[in-house]
Amino acid sequence: MNNKLEVALKRLNMILPLKERQDKCSAQHKELHQQMLRSFVTYGRILNKDEMANWVDNVPQAMRVLSENDMVTFSENAEPTGAYPFTMSEREHIVYVNGFKVHAMCALDALAVAPMFDETTEINSQCRVTGEPVHIQMSGETIQNPEEVLNLHFGIIWGAADSGASCADSLCMDMIFLKDTEVAKKWLSDDVNGREIFSLTDAVEFSSRFFVPLLI
Repeated sequence: MNNKLEVALKRLNMILPLKERQDKCSAQHKELHQQMLRSFVTYGRILNKDEMANWVDNVPQAMRVLSENDMVTFSENAEPTGAYPFTMSEREHIVYVNGFKVHAMCALDALAVAPMFDETTEINSQCRVTGEPVHIQMSGETIQNPEEVLNLHFGIIWGAADSGASCADSLCMDMIFLKDTEVAKKWLSDDVNGREIFSLTDAVEFSSRFFVPLLI
């Protein structure tokens, strides 16, 4: 992994240290978190509260731990709604996996699904600047349609992170696809200190190294 990726990975782990938080959980809570991740690929949705009871003795306690650590998002009526990289909310990043249509929290999250589960995926999204469609086919960490996405970039606005809100509602909203090198460089030039761009290949490695450890 190149130095730019190492720095970015450390920076993201400082903002949202998912693996560190998961490892500090009890064995039951860690297993529940992993099962909630797997449920999106197995069932096309997150586990509900009744299903959570199959993995932990105390569901309210588990919900509190997962929520306070920003590992799982919940609705106002305390229903599970997402577990990074997945969300039940309709966002611009759609991932087709195992016959299901699911949504990813952000562009980086969408790229993580295939490596996490060693699955074949199709990502439908769009360039945040131009609105043009983005279509990525993946198998594990391999891009299956490189000729279509040769110049696609991933962009992030680091300053969007908000300690007073979940990452799902702050930083994730500004982790985006940019259709080509020209658009990406122009987008970056608007705030070179607060923004960062990555090639698609680097973004896949970034997402894989951040998310794959969550299933170990």
